[in-house]
Amino acid sequence: MQSGGPITASTSAEKADFEEKRQSPDFDDVPVCDGHGTEASPYIVRWEAGERANPQNWSLTKKWVITATMATATLAIAFGSSVVSPALGELVRYFDKSVTVVTLTISLYVLGFALGPLLWAPFSEQWGRRPVFIATYGLFAIFNIPSAVAKNIETVLICRFLAGFFGSAPLTNSGGVIGDMFSASERAVAMSLFSAAPMSGPIIGPIVGSFMIENCSWRWLFVAPILFAFVMFVLGSLVPETYAPVLLRRRAAEYSARTGMVYRSMFDLHSSFAAPLTTKLKIALVRPFLLLFKEPICLLFALYADCFFGAFPLVYEYARGWSPGISGLAFLPIGLGTMLAIGATIFDNKRYIRKLAAAGGVPLPPEERLPLCCIAGVLLPLGLFGFAWSSLPRVHWIVSMIFSVPFGFSMVAMFLSMMTYLVDSYLMFAASALASNAVLRSLLGFAFPLFTRQMFTKLGNQWALTLLAFIALAMTPIPFLFYRYGPAIRAKSTYAHQYKVPPPAQSETAVSPTVTRTHSLEEGMMAPDLAKDRRDDNASGEGRESSQKDDHSPEGGSGRD
Repeated sequence: MQSGGPITASTSAEKADFEEKRQSPDFDDVPVCDGHGTEASPYIVRWEAGERANPQNWSLTKKWVITATMATATLAIAFGSSVVSPALGELVRYFDKSVTVVTLTISLYVLGFALGPLLWAPFSEQWGRRPVFIATYGLFAIFNIPSAVAKNIETVLICRFLAGFFGSAPLTNSGGVIGDMFSASERAVAMSLFSAAPMSGPIIGPIVGSFMIENCSWRWLFVAPILFAFVMFVLGSLVPETYAPVLLRRRAAEYSARTGMVYRSMFDLHSSFAAPLTTKLKIALVRPFLLLFKEPICLLFALYADCFFGAFPLVYEYARGWSPGISGLAFLPIGLGTMLAIGATIFDNKRYIRKLAAAGGVPLPPEERLPLCCIAGVLLPLGLFGFAWSSLPRVHWIVSMIFSVPFGFSMVAMFLSMMTYLVDSYLMFAASALASNAVLRSLLGFAFPLFTRQMFTKLGNQWALTLLAFIALAMTPIPFLFYRYGPAIRAKSTYAHQYKVPPPAQSETAVSPTVTRTHSLEEGMMAPDLAKDRRDDNASGEGRESSQKDDHSPEGGSGRD
């Protein structure tokens, strides 16, 4: 495509993708000029339209390979949190400690999930997704080793916390990776398929662990996550960087070194990226807390997601006398609900694309991600009430398992809707938004196992589950409220992306001039010689008109990267 000529988006999805990238983040204060290559007036380095180095323009095959790799890496971490749960009785006998102390092997692992994202999410936004993944995942694999060979419970507890702390990076940052690569029309499907992995970990873990503990030592339940983690560390290390601000900053530094001129990434002209390093770190470390406690979106959705944790195998192992291995199979209907939720999310995304086309390609507000969450919010208390009173020993076990399907469906459907909603709402700060949500979710996940047995013992299985069902019922209106009032809430937000939507009556033909003009501005903000370099690289053998290079062209006017 000839640079500087008319550029139009041929489909509604392409227009929406372009409009979203053009508006995010808001660069209204960025000067639109070529610059002079000086500190006072640097050349601006931006993405060119269709540039293949831009992760949004990578092939679908490459995007899905990366998504599958990151999903499996998170599966290994989620698997490690629950695979040891069937071994708690063995650990009590081996270390001669109380059930509460031994349960900390699970709780402290999840506590690491709460504290780790406070560092890893903002660090990924400062230095990139890839270096954070390599550093943290390697340490996650290493800190699993002492638990498998420990001679005392203290070693197990400390190393389980550290494993969870370092393993939390992919759990939050992988959502940012998907936001980096996929457009608005693709993101829901990508997020739903990606999220199947970490949501499946707590389901697969107890099933595998239950059968392992019947046939081998409890230490093998710690060895399995170690082997899984080291394999995924090698594969994950092959994933390239996806975060656009880091990629453009590296390119600007390369151009500055090669030419002696001053180049700046378009992101570094924005106040959120141009602050001194110490200021950036301070902001980065407190941003998830700010999002959690000052942004109603993050706080209420975190509360909504985090009030529901069940100890389903307890119902079958203690009330029905099943073996640990067989009782672990109680998670399979929840897994079925998970698969149904993923299918429903993919189907709902077709509705999203139809509305996108009807809007002429104008980006839809994040609230369009919530209809499925509203449906799941109604089904969740129904599933919990049904499961509670069908779990009586005199009622056939198949009835309670049937009711656990809508429970699994609702939890996963809500999770997927919320994650996509947060990514759409915060875009460039998506990792911090997901981290703020993970903080509260993990804190409750840390506390819940410590009193689950006491709650089920004192209240009984039926009333303990009924209590959770009433909590779910009380939280049902939340997604409906966000669907109705979300735009007004985002308008008052410091970090949320503001969708600049033109009047609905505007026709598709009226959108094209805006797209054409903005592409030209993006090209104009890059120095002429580098703009041509980028066009030459994108041509891949296709004929293009040559343009004269300035005397400061990289590598003595070669015009190539």
